[in-house]
Amino acid sequence: MLLIDALQEKAAVVETPHAEGVEIQWLLDESRGAPHFAMRRFCISPGGCTPYHRHHWEHEVYILSGSGILVLEGEEHPLERDTAALVAAGEKHQFRATGDKPLKMLCLVPNGPATQRG
Repeated sequence: MLLIDALQEKAAVVETPHAEGVEIQWLLDESRGAPHFAMRRFCISPGGCTPYHRHHWEHEVYILSGSGILVLEGEEHPLERDTAALVAAGEKHQFRATGDKPLKMLCLVPNGPATQRG
């Protein structure tokens, strides 16, 4: 078993091209003994966004606070606290923070290519 204080975990700026105002905290992953999935916490500043992209793995997202939009295959879906979303493998998507507070969310992905850093 492992317990961590997520608020004490260091956040890193997401430097992927076209990411704006996005930070990530790696909470649980293979390096901490999670054999199948990684849990990350994202914080997107007001007006910020992730790149509009697609990849070969699914991910599950849970909105902790703030408000935003999930752009999924060109369609916009509102996000607010306690919204859960599944982005299937291959779906083109983007998360945008639209409110005056950061959009904070958990994002879970399978270990492997989705968790390669750098």
